[in-house]
Amino acid sequence: MLQLDHVQAVAFDLDGTLVDSIPDLAASANAMRVSLGMSELPAATVQSYVGDGIGILVHRTLTNDRNGQADETLWQQGFTAFVKHYGANIANATRPYPQTEAGLDLLKTLGIPLAIITNKSETLAVKLLKDLGLDHYFSIVVGGDTLPERKPSPEPLRYVADVLGVACENMLMVGDSHNDIIAAKAAGCVAVGVTFGYGDMQELSRDPATKADWLIDSLPEIYESLRLNKTATD
Repeated sequence: MLQLDHVQAVAFDLDGTLVDSIPDLAASANAMRVSLGMSELPAATVQSYVGDGIGILVHRTLTNDRNGQADETLWQQGFTAFVKHYGANIANATRPYPQTEAGLDLLKTLGIPLAIITNKSETLAVKLLKDLGLDHYFSIVVGGDTLPERKPSPEPLRYVADVLGVACENMLMVGDSHNDIIAAKAAGCVAVGVTFGYGDMQELSRDPATKADWLIDSLPEIYESLRLNKTATD
C-alpha cells in the first residue's frame, strides 16, 4: 500500500477527472465551427484536443489538428463564439463521473482541504462546479488563467499548497492527463492517475516522466487508502 499518512490536502483536475464534459465541449466546438461555415467534428476528435485550455482547444478544433494554429482573426472569431456558446450551455450534458460525489463526501469527513487545479479558465471552472452543485467541496479553484503559468507547470500546484498551508509533498494531485502527472512530479506532489478519464494511463505509464505514482478506478479509493494509512499510524 502506498504510504499516504503524510497527506494533508488533495487537489483535483476537473475535466476528465471529476466530470465528463466532452458532450458540452464538443457541442460548443461544433456550434463555433458551424457559425464559421465549417462542418462538425466527431465528439471523439474534440476529446482528443482537450486538456490545455479553451484557447488551445479553439486552435485545435478550428484547424482539426492537435498542433494546429488558426489565423489570428479566425481564432478571435472562433474563441468569441466558443466562449459565448459554452458559457450558456456549460452543464447541459456534463455530469460528474460515477462515485465523484461519494468520493468527495468521504474525503470531506477526513477534515482535509480539497482543491481544483484545472487548465479550464477560472470563471468557467467556477461556473461549472456551481451549476453541478460541486462548488462547496473545494477550498480553492485555480484555473488555467488564474496564474501566469498553468499545468504542466508545477506553479499552480505550489500556489495551491501555499494557500492551503501544506507542503507540496503532503498534497495529492489527482488527474487524467500527462499535464497533471508532469506537474505533480515537478512540484513534488504524489501523482494520482484516474483510469476512467480522457488520458490513457497505461500508455502514459510506459514513460517514467508521465507514470503516475498511483492509479485509481474511483475516487472513494483515495478515502479508503488515506483512512487505512491513518489507522495504521494511530
